[in-house]
Amino acid sequence: MSWHLHFLGAGAAHALELGSSAAVLERNGKPVLLIDCGPDTLHRYMAAYGSLPPALYVTHAHMDHVAGMEGLFFRSWFDEAHRGRMKVFMHAALLPWLQARVADYPGALAEGGVNYWEAFHLIPCTRGFWHADQWFDLFPTRHHVHGTSYGLALRGSFVYTGDTRPIPEVLAVHGANGELIAHDCGVIGNPSHTGVDDLEREYDEAFRLRMALYHYGGVADGETLESRGYRIVRPGERLALPEPHPPGPTAG
Repeated sequence: MSWHLHFLGAGAAHALELGSSAAVLERNGKPVLLIDCGPDTLHRYMAAYGSLPPALYVTHAHMDHVAGMEGLFFRSWFDEAHRGRMKVFMHAALLPWLQARVADYPGALAEGGVNYWEAFHLIPCTRGFWHADQWFDLFPTRHHVHGTSYGLALRGSFVYTGDTRPIPEVLAVHGANGELIAHDCGVIGNPSHTGVDDLEREYDEAFRLRMALYHYGGVADGETLESRGYRIVRPGERLALPEPHPPGPTAG
């Protein structure tokens, strides 16, 4: 069985040429889970797979990660085969923010009679969730305001940080089994994002060697990160993943 992480986009909010940061977990070449849905994500997803995703995980509610959910609603609602079936996973703490930013606009349809979440199968969670016979762990990240952003881990296979400052204490737990670590990183850090100097200060070499950096500020920034010895992710790239560990006996 083969597993890959397919990056539809790899850029920061202003790096339009790189696309909105979003990735698809694939098993044997088929999509299992879309991670985030920014303004251009749905278009890129449909071009790659030709159908709607079976499931979506939302890391946080900034618009460069959720603005595509309006289009996702329309495609799902008007496709009877998908209506109400697409699973949407998120940490329960994010639901009020996403409700306010995406789902509360008066009239999901101009004709009325439809609530936004009727188009989906919404699954709020806290520690993690079951999907496709796998247990996925959630963990808090350091982005903008505490309690508003959560990364995703599949034990033994990958860690996807989402937007974050360095979180070495979290990766010591969720990145302890040889996982690929997809980490937010730009050239210069700020209060919401990791910079390359932060990586070198906060993580030891064993972790840095397993990192693939995304959410950087443009092609030139990617070249700078590479010149510092780091692997970057490019839009459309598929990264091979280790086989996930069997779900632990206390996972659920």
